[in-house]
Parts: sequence; C-alpha cells; structure tokens
Amino acid sequence: MKKLTLLSLIFSLFILIKPEKNMAAENLQAIIDSMKEGAVVKLENKTYEGNIIVTKPLTIIGTNKTVIKGDGTGNVISIKAPNVKISRLTVTYSSMNRNSAEEYAAIKIYTNNNTVEHIKIRHSFHGIYLSQAHKNIIRYNDITGLGKGEIAAQGNGIHVFYANDNLLSHNTVDGTRDGMFFDYANHNKSYDNNITNTRYGLHYMYSDGNTFKRNVFTMNTGGAAIMNSNQLKLEDNQFIVNYGNQSFGLLLLQANDNYIAHNTFYMNQRGLYIDQATRNTIKGNRIIQNQIGIELWASSNDQTFTLNRISDNTLPAVTLGGQGERNAWSKNGKGNDWGSSFPLTDLNQNGIGDIPVIYHSSLHQLIEDQELTSFFLKSPAINIYEKINATLNKDEVMFKDPYPLAASKSNHKTILFVAFGLIAGLILLKGRHQLCITFGRNGRKT
Repeated sequence: MKKLTLLSLIFSLFILIKPEKNMAAENLQAIIDSMKEGAVVKLENKTYEGNIIVTKPLTIIGTNKTVIKGDGTGNVISIKAPNVKISRLTVTYSSMNRNSAEEYAAIKIYTNNNTVEHIKIRHSFHGIYLSQAHKNIIRYNDITGLGKGEIAAQGNGIHVFYANDNLLSHNTVDGTRDGMFFDYANHNKSYDNNITNTRYGLHYMYSDGNTFKRNVFTMNTGGAAIMNSNQLKLEDNQFIVNYGNQSFGLLLLQANDNYIAHNTFYMNQRGLYIDQATRNTIKGNRIIQNQIGIELWASSNDQTFTLNRISDNTLPAVTLGGQGERNAWSKNGKGNDWGSSFPLTDLNQNGIGDIPVIYHSSLHQLIEDQELTSFFLKSPAINIYEKINATLNKDEVMFKDPYPLAASKSNHKTILFVAFGLIAGLILLKGRHQLCITFGRNGRKT
C-alpha cells in the first residue's frame, strides 16, 4: 500500500512539473464542452494549446497574457454556435495551407450574432474569417500579418464571405494580403478601421449596400479596390500614401450608384481610378497632392463630381480611352475647387468662378500607351511635352467644370495639418526609413 501511495504521489508530481503537450488543449476544450449554455469561461495568464471548437453559446474572456496557440493544422478557434463572445486573447498559429478549401484562420465564424473583440492575432493565414455568418460584431482587434514581402503566402486580415449585416469597427490590420476582403457580402458596416502595409487595404467583390466611414487606408499598394459592387457609401475615409506601380487611393471598377463623399485622397499615385463605372456621386472630397487626382476612363459614364477640392496634383484629372458620355463636373450650379492651378475671378462674390475651368492635356495618350509614364510625371520634360502639343493643337479637353468654386485656403491648411499628423504617426509606428522611401518615390516635398 505504501508503494502504491508513493507511486501515485510521484506520478502526480510529474504531471504538475511536466504536463503532456496536449493537456492544455484537452483541458480547455473539455472545459468548453462541459459548460452550460450562456456560461462565462475565464482564462488564465498562460498559453493554451489549440485548436478549439465552440459549439454552444458561451463567453470566453482572457487577460493581456492569455494566448491560444494553434497546432498549425487548422483554425485556432472555430465558432460554430450563435451568441458566442470572445475577448482579450492572443490567438496564433493557424494553418498556413493555401491549397485547402477550408480557408484557415485564427478565428473562423460560421454562425450569427457573435462578438469578437480586443483580440491580438499573429502568425495566421486569415485573421478573422466570417463564413455565411450574419449580424456579428468584430471590433477593437489587432491583426498583424507576415508583411508585404509575404503577401502571396498569406490571407486577409478580415475576410467576409457571403456574410451580411456585420459590424466591423476599430480594428487595426497591418501586413496581410488584403486588409478587409468582402465577397458576396451585403449591408455590412465598417467604421474607424486602420489598414496599413497590405496589397489592397479594402478589396471588394460582388457586394452591395455596404457602408464605410472614418477608415484610414495608408501605405498600401492600393487603398481600396471596389469591383462589381453597387450602392455603397464611402464617407469620411482617408486614403493616404498608397503608392506603387499602377497604384491608387480608390479604384471603382464596374461599380455603380455609389456615394463617395468627404473622403481625403492625399499623396497617392492616383487619387481616384474609375473604369467601367456608372452613376457614381463624388462629392465634397479632398483630392490633394496625388500624381493624378482623378483618372477617368471613357467606359465610365454618368459620374457626378461636385463640391470637391482637387488641388496641387501633378495632373488634376485625365480622361482616357476617349471622351466618356454624360459625366458631370458640377451639380445644381456648384462645381469643384481646383485650387491655385486654375486662378478664378469671382466678381459678384457668390463663391462661383466667373468663367468655366477647362483643362487641356496631351498626356492621356502617353498614360494609355506607356504604363510607366506615371513615374515621370514630375520631370520638367513633361511640361515641355505639354507645351509642344498645345502649340500643335494635339491636346484634348480632359474636363470642363462650368461652375468652379472659388478657392478656399483655410480648408487646405486644415487638410495638410491632419495629413501631417497621420504621417508623423506613421514615422513613429513604421519607421522613418520606410516612409522616406515612399515620399521620395512620390517626389513631392511638403
């Protein structure tokens, strides 16, 4: 009997000192499975082994030092019940398999009415994946990918697939493939998210009726790519320093009936790039110090540009592929503020210029024929080229604003102040060297 007691004591001490590798995972899954619906699971300051499947409504709360670490073979946390709440964890090491139909993620949600908040996600393929999951809340999460050099080897920060009526707010995404990807996802709302160092900050396919407000898309290859989608609202967002070959702040491709208002497009290669798009309203935006303010292809018709400030761009706006039909550069007698590039008189002081603004350019043909033309827009040779073609009457009308707005200097100073504040923050967060490289490529000193 004494030997049996001693053996039991030694075995117990062995478990306490050196637990089996999967015991934490088994314990956590066992705890989750043993809980009644609606129970609260409070996790300790330690690392739990994944992978975890939640199959009943629960609240799972960690601390600043709680980690759930996957085994690299699947989703770290799979939510397969409605009304689950998960908060204050670090989640790491999902499968990185790009060939699986499962599309692995740190947290994958298959159900409705769940909340995921205050989660840090690292070393995972997708960060948070909503799969046919509706009315979920995804907020205050911090998702970091592998960086721009590994874009092809990883997934998206937040992936929304056939998922409607979700709220995505106050999330930070850095270094993933795309920051937020929407695919056949309708009537979602995205507020106050910050997306940096991705391919596209927002990538958007076949998704209608969504709202984006107060998001910041900075230092991505492309700020936001809106494709095959309709009736969106993009308001008060900031598209700043999105720069690269054929890059843009906002791309509209086969996107119709969208409302784009009060956004800032600052120091992008193209502020707005519009192709095969119809009936979009572009109102009250600040399009400043981009290489091309607006690139509008002739395949796009019935756009309305009004009350925008379009100033200090190398080219304010170009029309490519011929002249589009019915695009309007004013509405209800109010056009756009073109800044100091087009001096105006306003003798009756009604805020509208006394003569229309008409912009001629011959560069459209170069831009159409040569992809790399945008890299030489700062060259003095470009001005010579323009003057020669103007003399030979080979330039064409890029736009005509019949009711241009008188320039507003105070607005411009406010915009620059906000932009400089964001750039200063980026210097602290991303490093001075990387930012200087980007500004050097843009070629403009501020």
